[in-house]
Amino acid sequence: MTEIIFIVAESPEGGYEARALEHSIFTDGDDLEQLKANVKDAVATHFDTDHMPKIIRLHMVKEIVIAA
Repeated sequence: MTEIIFIVAESPEGGYEARALEHSIFTDGDDLEQLKANVKDAVATHFDTDHMPKIIRLHMVKEIVIAA
């Protein structure tokens, strides 16, 4: 595997939540720096060294609600 992609959204409680596509990996962080560190740690915990993705992508999603 060369890369893994996470969908990142703002958490209703504050901070950010990240969920991996195609893998059961979920983590969060109070800010983007903490989130990046937590994502790296979660990926390292989930994969063996031989199968570790070389690239981690964080896809930021921003939801905007407009009332009609």
